[in-house]
Order: sequence, then C-alpha cells, then structure tokens
Amino acid sequence: MPLRVTFVAAARSSPLLAERFEDDRPLDQAGWGEVERAAHGLLPLAAAELRYCSPTPRSRATGEGLGYAPLVQLGLRDCDMGRWRGLTLGEAMAREPEAVDAWLADPRATPHGGESLVDFITRVGGWLDTRPVEDGCRVVAVAEPSVIRAALVYALKAPPSTYWNLDVRPLSTTAVTGRAGRWNLRFDGASAQPSRA
Repeated sequence: MPLRVTFVAAARSSPLLAERFEDDRPLDQAGWGEVERAAHGLLPLAAAELRYCSPTPRSRATGEGLGYAPLVQLGLRDCDMGRWRGLTLGEAMAREPEAVDAWLADPRATPHGGESLVDFITRVGGWLDTRPVEDGCRVVAVAEPSVIRAALVYALKAPPSTYWNLDVRPLSTTAVTGRAGRWNLRFDGASAQPSRA
C-alpha cells in the first residue's frame, strides 16, 4: 500500500483579510471554537503512525487541540517572506506595489528578500518526498494553508502559478498518496448509494 499523508489546515487566528505573511499569532477564541467543533470529525486522524505540524503557534495549537500530539517540522514552515514578514498583503502592496506585482507575476521572484514561490514549493515537496516509506503508513500533518497549497502543487507536478488558484480553508483536510516523486491527490467522502426503484 502507498504512503498516505493527510494535511489538516490550521485553524484561523484572524479574519481572512487580516492574515499576515508568516503569521506567528496564537489561535484566538474563534479559532479555538473552530477546533472544538471540528475535533470529533478529525479525531480519527490521530491514529496515524506519524503526526507532524508546522512550527507556527496556530498549527501546533490546532494539532494539540485535535489530540494529535504532533512533532514540529521545520520543513513545513511557511514561506520566508523577508521584509514583508508580519504584513498583510494590503500593507505590502501599499508600501511596495511594484514589488508585490513582480512577486505575484513571477514564481522565481524574491523582491521581499526571502524565499521564492518555486523554492517554497520545492522545500515543502522535499519534506513530502522524505517521509518514511512503510507499506500502508499513515501520516497526518497540521500545516498552514500556504504550506498545503505548496504541497499540492508539488504533488500534482502543476505549474507554480497553480498555487494562487488553490483555496485551503481552516480545518479542511487534503490527502495525497504515493511515494517520493509520485503522488496522487485523494478525495475521500461518503459515496452516494444508488437509489432503489
């Protein structure tokens, strides 16, 4: 059986428009409420043989709140945004509009002095490819939505620009199965039962 890695998106620590690059704020009261409401449905993932999380406070807290006791993985850290760290996209745009435009247009650009989108995707993909391969091994990783987007782009071998078209909601799950360099996106859910006439 192939390796199965299920990503769980960290609960939110702020409203969407207040999201900051490399946000290191802890979960707020609303985020804790989200974790409590989702815990029952996500608890079965705690049975995974390996449980990891991004190093951000909200990823660690989400993992602990869901009962995973995850190990922090530096390979799952958010994209290094250089001097834009802690800013919202709107704040970065107000300060450096041309630099933000260049960053959004070119996945190899680093106008902020940090990590390019291509390097970020490659780093996260490297983490994915180096998971221990045991037949049927299950892994759960609580991560920032940006990290999950990067993992999906890598797993699907999609163009880097695809990153901007993926929407990862807080506490959503996404699974990939396979082995290093050969990943498949897996959709799970209740299958429709055919109706009987």
